[in-house]
Amino acid sequence: MTNVKAFRLVYVNFASPNAEKLKDYYIRTMGYVLTKEESGVIYLSNGFDHHNIVITPALEKKVLSYGYQLDGKLSHQEVQAQLKDIGISSVLKTDAIPGVSELVELHDPDGNTVHIFNEIEHPAPGFGQSGIVPQKLGHLAFYAKDFKNVIKFYEEALGFMFSDQIGEDFANFLTCNTDHHVINIVASETKSQTLHHIAFQLKDASHHTISSDLLAKHGHPVIWGPSRHTSGHNIATYHYDPDGNVVELFTDMDVYVPELGIYEPRPWHEFLPLKPRVWDGLSAWGTEFEVDLANV
Repeated sequence: MTNVKAFRLVYVNFASPNAEKLKDYYIRTMGYVLTKEESGVIYLSNGFDHHNIVITPALEKKVLSYGYQLDGKLSHQEVQAQLKDIGISSVLKTDAIPGVSELVELHDPDGNTVHIFNEIEHPAPGFGQSGIVPQKLGHLAFYAKDFKNVIKFYEEALGFMFSDQIGEDFANFLTCNTDHHVINIVASETKSQTLHHIAFQLKDASHHTISSDLLAKHGHPVIWGPSRHTSGHNIATYHYDPDGNVVELFTDMDVYVPELGIYEPRPWHEFLPLKPRVWDGLSAWGTEFEVDLANV
């Protein structure tokens, strides 16, 4: 166990064979703001950070890296030393990407590239003036063959807390802040280093209606939802981006209170107090849809 503490997901770097289409989707449909384009690599901001989405042109789609900000209590050299003590190798990089002057690069047991850093530039370009314009990049889910060791890695190396499960060997939720989850590690026998979905927080329930209309207008129909999940209790819809990545839009995510080990009580909670637990299904409303989210 280290004293290294991630506290938020900042960015995802997509390799894309359709970089211009994905750029257009994030600007016109999602309402993101372009902050920099350098050597073909596209940097897009939700409104405050230098970037929250990076698009790198490539021959095939995949996620190149995930970026998490640390609490700043340790220098990057101290972070490396503590990681080394538990057998995790890392590389210190300077000026590797715009907006982040220094970062530590490491890999989780399933091979995902993880960037951790104390600071990112905040040019604050402002929220987009059109499109969906989510409040923030909320969380991500990815498949992992070695999911138990991946869970252990995020808990012991980066200070994540286990927050919920769906099924004994399906979806495993972890958080590094007060959100119900920041990552969802989906157990898989065949898939590795593969995104399950990426999720963005909307303002309120009415924003789901506006967003679904915009998605239909731009040729990205909803494939699942709206429905209220069991784990996390967020109201969610899902659609595909131009690369076929699954994108979730959500509201009403449970708020975790680590000091009490419970979620802030909500009228729709079946259990009071609601503690981290194992859930049987995805939908609290009993609504099921044609797309099987377990196998997207």
